[in-house]
Amino acid sequence: MSGKRVAIVIGSGAVQCASALGMWKVLDREGIDVDMVVGCSGGSIYAAVMALGYDVATCERLTAELWTPKVTLKRDWRSLLGAFMPKLFGFEGSLGMVHDAPLLEALEPPFGGKDFADARIPLHIVATDLNNGEKVVVSEGSVRDAVRASIAIPYVWKPWKIGERMLLDGCLSDPLPVDVAIREGADVILAMGFESPYPRRIKSATRYAFQVNSVYTNNLLRANYSFHNLAHHAEIIPVLPEFDRPIRLFDTDQFPYVIEQGMRATEAQLDYLHRVLEQPDA
Repeated sequence: MSGKRVAIVIGSGAVQCASALGMWKVLDREGIDVDMVVGCSGGSIYAAVMALGYDVATCERLTAELWTPKVTLKRDWRSLLGAFMPKLFGFEGSLGMVHDAPLLEALEPPFGGKDFADARIPLHIVATDLNNGEKVVVSEGSVRDAVRASIAIPYVWKPWKIGERMLLDGCLSDPLPVDVAIREGADVILAMGFESPYPRRIKSATRYAFQVNSVYTNNLLRANYSFHNLAHHAEIIPVLPEFDRPIRLFDTDQFPYVIEQGMRATEAQLDYLHRVLEQPDA
């Protein structure tokens, strides 16, 4: 057994983030222990289910039931009216086109009543402070609240309050937060990042919000990863699944394929990963 601390970092990417379950399968098969999990945006869902100790089949079922189009169907008319007619309805300081009641209902089965203290593996979830843009790492309290904050896509869902801070999607500050794993003392970091998918057509305000989100997330992902890869203080191993078909925001029917690609991407790095783990500490 290696004495090195191994971290998994799962970046933003909606359904593509299910690739992390494929990575998990391979690491389990190889007897490689994971010492911490970091998740951001869609990746926070998978980081949380892994850290809480659900088996892979249960993770797949829970996340397929969670991430469906129904979570975006109910409009938040109060928020919309307050934004566009603030004098008449009053503006609350944030905007969400989609009502979050269906989302909260979907988050309840995997995360309801779960605390970070319940995690079998240390868990860190990244969100963004609405007021100052700072990256916020949530590592204690309600797991459901942390995930809800981390997936609060701007203009789609309203920010979520944790403590005194209003928090937005973690991808706004860092779509692949490897620096969190570095700060927490990881020696080897398996970094799984994704290009955010673009809608087939921009036919609604919600789709427009997803499009804008994908544009800046993809640019920030490339910039941040390049920086950390150059200035790292730990071994960062990119695990980047390749897809031969578009994987859209709610293509949960593609889960088996996405998980398989996660396995393949991890297996491609296995020889190098084993060598790193077998090297003596500096």
